[in-house]
Amino acid sequence: MRELWVPLSGAIAQQRNVETIANNVANANTPGYKKDQVIFKEYLAALDKKDAEIQLPQKEWKPEDFYRSYNAEDAFVKVDGTYTNQEQGQLTPTGNAFDNALNGPGFYEVLSPNGVRFTRRGNFTINNEGKLVTEQGFLVLSKSPPPVADASGKISLTVPPETRAITVGSGRLGISLDGQVFSGENKVAELSLVEFNDPNALKKEGNSLYINADQLNIKVGDLKTSTHQGFIEQSNVNAVSEMSSLINANRNFETIQRVIKTYDTMSGKAVNEISKF
Repeated sequence: MRELWVPLSGAIAQQRNVETIANNVANANTPGYKKDQVIFKEYLAALDKKDAEIQLPQKEWKPEDFYRSYNAEDAFVKVDGTYTNQEQGQLTPTGNAFDNALNGPGFYEVLSPNGVRFTRRGNFTINNEGKLVTEQGFLVLSKSPPPVADASGKISLTVPPETRAITVGSGRLGISLDGQVFSGENKVAELSLVEFNDPNALKKEGNSLYINADQLNIKVGDLKTSTHQGFIEQSNVNAVSEMSSLINANRNFETIQRVIKTYDTMSGKAVNEISKF
């Protein structure tokens, strides 16, 4: 029964949708989290047919006229991909100097064990070496210095990210709107705030981290992002809306499962009836 593949493809796609929405709900209280949404792709066999082929017969009907499927058994639906909704989350005051929230499209640049990554999660802390790190212990990086020439006259465009770690002294931590980092009255660094030409090109890695695979995607010029000390950016997940979507997705999945079971029952009856002859 080729028709079984139509609801089966729908069940697989709907299961992915349920998993994505459930992950959004689970991260509704994760600072800086951006929700994911699923994009579906469908193929309707009838759209490949001419109008004359899909109209009801203009004649006296015969039994076979009721069994024309127009190749509907070849239709399917699948997940074409997912995308991250980068809508700004609400800024909530905490009064903690190590909490910092971004207002705008930018990201903090951090150094994870897997290399340079980007995040919107700004609840920082200080490690045992006095360096500014994320909640997971990843180094928060300062802005790259301008290109310099070495003794041979060769210009170096990049520096190792480890050298851009921010060391905070014993003074009170202060961070200005444009990312200037102060220890007491002394400026110690400038946060690396990065914006992208196409934020949808970023890939989620987990732990609120993003990977940028193309350096040309980094926007050059004036930035529209500011950092607010003493605030945390909330997730942009609307828990009520996502729960409603999750219930609908679960119901759709259960409906498709019942269709599959019906096909299975029909198939079993057909085999049993044929075996009697």
